[in-house]
Amino acid sequence: MKDMIPSRKEKGFTLIELVMVIVILGILAAFALPRFADLGGDAERAAIEGARGSVKAASGIAHSAWLADGSSPATITLEGETITMVNGYPTADTEADTTDGTSGTQGIVEAAQVVDDFAVDFDGTDTVEISNDGCSFTYQNDGSNPPVISAVSCP
Repeated sequence: MKDMIPSRKEKGFTLIELVMVIVILGILAAFALPRFADLGGDAERAAIEGARGSVKAASGIAHSAWLADGSSPATITLEGETITMVNGYPTADTEADTTDGTSGTQGIVEAAQVVDDFAVDFDGTDTVEISNDGCSFTYQNDGSNPPVISAVSCP
């Protein structure tokens, strides 16, 4: 019976054991930390990839609405917004951009509802660049079917 009760000397950890555990945890943390250090860059890329997906979906939805309206209207209405169409797809210009001189024109940026969340740069003809913290992609509708949506590029 006396053998079943541990003596006071067998309770707890020694100082050396505690130091070794701390050293091992430190080594593991040193290897794991670089994997999680650049989460900001991944988040920025994910945000712009989401915007690109929204632009692709909005382009398809607008094209479907255009086809449903008889394949001839110059504009369609999506969620209360009038979207200007070229050859069945939303134009690249945007009312948020003053460089094109067409006040009130709403294109793919409004259709995809990304105008308030991302920087929009319209080149004045048929291409709009959507960017966020260095990452960007372009939407080009020069009348070809379907418009060209570039891959996301980040520095």
